[in-house]
Amino acid sequence: MGLGSDMYRQQILDHYKNPRNYGELEDPDIEHVGENPMCGDTIKMFVELADDGDTIERVRFVGDGCAISQASASMLSGELHGKSLETVEAMDRDDVADMLGVELSPMRIKCAVLAEKVAQDAIAIHKGEADPVETTTE
Repeated sequence: MGLGSDMYRQQILDHYKNPRNYGELEDPDIEHVGENPMCGDTIKMFVELADDGDTIERVRFVGDGCAISQASASMLSGELHGKSLETVEAMDRDDVADMLGVELSPMRIKCAVLAEKVAQDAIAIHKGEADPVETTTE
């Protein structure tokens, strides 16, 4: 692994130790929780939509878990600002891996995509396309 990898590792540690957008939103439009039962990561996301009902105005999260899951939630919370719900629904694990900038083992990818899955499930529930059950990355 080269110098670039070290830079991304430092970025992950920085987001883990100093998470961006950490905390709850009062009266969010969308709220959902998820966990990775394999390692105990939990993330609860809060989303406030713009007046158009489709653009993400603010995102906050709370959670606990490994550096990858929490850094991913922190980074994703910043990435989602200004995105349409449809754009978020179209995201996949490659988008998260690219955002993190490091290669992840199959076990760690579940940690990395937890926040993305919580956000996507939250949108599906908000649209009435899914039942409000807790998201898991089993």
